[in-house]
Amino acid sequence: MIKVLVVDDQPMIRVGIRAILDSYDDIAVAGDAADGQAALQQARALRPHVILMDVRMPVLDGLAATRELLAPAPDRPDRPRVMMLTTFDADHYVYEALRAGASGFLLKDSGPDELASAVRTIARGEALLAPAITQRLIERFVETAPRDPADHPSLRSLTEREREVLTLIARGLSNGEIAGSLVISEQTVKSHVSRILQKLGLRDRVQAVVFGYENGLVVPGR
Repeated sequence: MIKVLVVDDQPMIRVGIRAILDSYDDIAVAGDAADGQAALQQARALRPHVILMDVRMPVLDGLAATRELLAPAPDRPDRPRVMMLTTFDADHYVYEALRAGASGFLLKDSGPDELASAVRTIARGEALLAPAITQRLIERFVETAPRDPADHPSLRSLTEREREVLTLIARGLSNGEIAGSLVISEQTVKSHVSRILQKLGLRDRVQAVVFGYENGLVVPGR
């Protein structure tokens, strides 16, 4: 059973999400919170697998709460997965949340099955990337000019093939699409992705996308 914590300052949103998710046999809403500070307390008490986190809230916003929840800590080896809830006109907080370690984001007007599928995806330890929207957000909010990739020390640890795979990840391609592009098996792609994340110290594909943009492997607008 996937335990979920719903965090949103709008009561109707919380009630609606709870009603939707509780209708699925493999998902249960363990609790909810109206702000980021309450979310931190609930997360400690309930130990949810997935937290659906609104971006803009009183007391403590979703970004600050996400940073706190996902900060490395010896007493919290099993940190929850965080998925941001947002509207399409989201601002830089979404981009910053991805940098902080959130596993992706979901639009608030998503359908019930899409919401449940997203929760399952996040719970499996995967990142939720909607390529068209995610790339648009990242391109929009990468504020500094990309650096020369050769300037980043950790990139030197990648093989040429791993760098190709990382570039395609940053462009939003799935494992299957990467396999087709490079004419290799999907299992080989999975192995490359695992090694890339390990070498670069990245948590998941979302952080790999951000890394690719920030270090010039993919240039916004191209």
